[in-house]
Amino acid sequence: MATYYTKADARGFASTKIQKSAIRDSRLILREAVQAATNEDSFDIFLSHASHDSDLILGVKALLESLRFRVYVDWVNDPLLDRAKVTKQSAGLLRRRMRQSKSLVWAATEAASDSKWMPWELGYFDGFKPNQVAILPLVNNASDTFKGQEYLDLYPVIRKNIYSNGKEDVFVEETGVKWTTVASFGSGAASWHNYSS
Repeated sequence: MATYYTKADARGFASTKIQKSAIRDSRLILREAVQAATNEDSFDIFLSHASHDSDLILGVKALLESLRFRVYVDWVNDPLLDRAKVTKQSAGLLRRRMRQSKSLVWAATEAASDSKWMPWELGYFDGFKPNQVAILPLVNNASDTFKGQEYLDLYPVIRKNIYSNGKEDVFVEETGVKWTTVASFGSGAASWHNYSS
């Protein structure tokens, strides 16, 4: 049965990363990656998120990296970027980083609705890379349904499924319409499959 990722799932991935690093502050753990990531000029996924969700974002980043994606997180890769202020310089840097990314994953949490940047990032990315945007709802319980802002219904969502043999899979789907694997989606060349076929 397909379910959404929970906040506990995200925190679990973050906890694993914390234990491996033996550092307790999620922002410090993410900033460890700056040395390696600063010189990156391409990413598989631009992770659009609310800055108030740093503990969850650490886990989402770890989850996506466990699937072998290179993930852009602004305050990791560009720690001098000030997201608190909307400036032409910040927007220019984020535009460049989005152009360097193959896909965008929009982390949907309660804090996302208060973000100054997330709706702009979503619209910008969708404008130049249609079909390469997906919503990743982070819900409280696996059985929860997801209902975000109305415009989020325009995009497919990332879900997980555990098959009867115990194997877990991650996919991107427009419910009842089409689906693709997360690997295909993150590569920037999603191979979509229609449910009707």
